[in-house]
Amino acid sequence: MIRAVMVINNQGKPRLAKFYNYTPVEQQQQLIRTIYSVLCLQPENVSNFIEGGSLLGPDSRLVYKLFATLYFVFIFDSSENELAMFDLIQVYVETLEKCFSNVCELDIVLNYGKMHTILDEMIVGGQVVETNSQNIIKAVEEISKLEKVTVATKLISKSTSLLWG
Repeated sequence: MIRAVMVINNQGKPRLAKFYNYTPVEQQQQLIRTIYSVLCLQPENVSNFIEGGSLLGPDSRLVYKLFATLYFVFIFDSSENELAMFDLIQVYVETLEKCFSNVCELDIVLNYGKMHTILDEMIVGGQVVETNSQNIIKAVEEISKLEKVTVATKLISKSTSLLWG
């Protein structure tokens, strides 16, 4: 099971943090700080896999990948395959690239909801449900269309109620 997904910039600021197990906010913040302190000390020529141990608890592992100024981090237990999780990071980033074309940190900050929607199409309750970026993008586009229709419907109903009192 995937326990958490994080995107942290190279200054230690979390840009996305999604936990699939209940974790108090203080513990989440401490975990993000601890993970960042470990990641920024990792030399470039070492593995992108870290055993959880005292850092994340027993039976936990961490995989990360650095893209430009962002660390993409997945925390998971032993029931998941490390290489599959590493590949899932790649799928997530590729999907973001297709949605934002040349994704950068500003895209992530300004499109926070879309990042979560993409992640929610890939992972539900800590289980991977979709790995095909085309299917993910199609689902995100459909959700976006529905949101636009909903907003338009609300605007029409509000303007109608103003006209007819």
